[in-house]
Amino acid sequence: MCHVYASTDPQRYESTTRSVRLQGSVTSVRLENEFWEILDCLAAEQGMSAGRFISKLYSEVIADKGEVPNLASMLRVACAVHLHLRAESASGRNTSSNASRRRA
Repeated sequence: MCHVYASTDPQRYESTTRSVRLQGSVTSVRLENEFWEILDCLAAEQGMSAGRFISKLYSEVIADKGEVPNLASMLRVACAVHLHLRAESASGRNTSSNASRRRA
C-alpha cells in the first residue's frame, strides 16, 4: 500500500508560492502543487479564479472566527475537507450528518 504513496511524482509535492490579495493587502502563500491543483479545481467549480476563491474563503473565515492564524494550513485543511466530502458523496453517505458530527 505504501508504494502508491511512495511512488508519487515529486512534482506533486514540490512547493509553489503564489501572491493573493486578501482584504486589500497582497500576501504570498506557499503550498505544495497538489494543493494548488485542488484549489484551482475548487475555484473553477465556483466560477472564480483561485485567488478570488482564496480571498472569499479568507473573508468568510475572518467573519466567522475573527482570525486566520495560519493561512496555508487553513487552505490545506479546506482541500482535505473538500476531498472528504467528495468521497462521502461518491459513496452515497449522508454528508450533512457526518459534517455535523465533525463540528461537534
